[in-house]
Amino acid sequence: MRNVLAIAKVVLLEMYRRKEFYVLFILTIVICLIMGSINIFNDNQIIRYLKDLCLLLIWVSSLIIAITMTARQIPAEREQRTLLPLLAKPLSRNQLIFGKFLGCWIVCGLALICFYAFFGALAASREHQWPLLHYLQAAFLHWMVLGVVVAMSLLGSLVFAAPSSNSTIIFAICAAIMCVGRYLDQIAAPMHEPARSIVYFIYYAIPHLEIPFGMRNLIVHDWPIIGWNFVFLDALYLLAYLVFFLIAAGLIFRRRAIN
Repeated sequence: MRNVLAIAKVVLLEMYRRKEFYVLFILTIVICLIMGSINIFNDNQIIRYLKDLCLLLIWVSSLIIAITMTARQIPAEREQRTLLPLLAKPLSRNQLIFGKFLGCWIVCGLALICFYAFFGALAASREHQWPLLHYLQAAFLHWMVLGVVVAMSLLGSLVFAAPSSNSTIIFAICAAIMCVGRYLDQIAAPMHEPARSIVYFIYYAIPHLEIPFGMRNLIVHDWPIIGWNFVFLDALYLLAYLVFFLIAAGLIFRRRAIN
């Protein structure tokens, strides 16, 4: 575990030196502050639209951070010729994969803390309340989704040729799952065989990343929090996909020529 933590620490330091998170965080703050300063038709409920926009920006920014950061981890080690020295040490390929994943996942968690803290402060300035449990549930499930995205991006970095193509494909897959994935069962219902079975198989096989995305409605409309047993069931569901993609990445990396 010491080797894994050492790799994760290197990822944290790399993210600290790069500017992507700072740019996205400042851009999100500026957009949300501009929207928050607008009072359309003196509508007191405009805070709902503000919260919806802010949460959407948080999701998009966090996906960009998770995908772009993870997609360049293994290719950067190859380009800088540091992959061979790393594996020459008492470090296995699985430890390298898990260390890269853990570092990227921790970075995503730290980014979410910053995003949700700003979001809570902005919402509290307009509503004068702080639904901490709502934010805790949303941030936790959001972090679990980003764990799946990080594992997918790490797997993609071993399959696709360039970080740019990997980032584009993974982002397109995530967008398709969140926008269309939830409706595949309804799309499949009027179809004829074998198309119906194929669409149903895709519906049940893909990781439904849009489930925590629906937590936006709880926060935007101030609905009661959901039961923690359902939260942990969703977390276990996402954890299963996370482990699956990590195992697949480890198996591919073990058979991949380093040079």
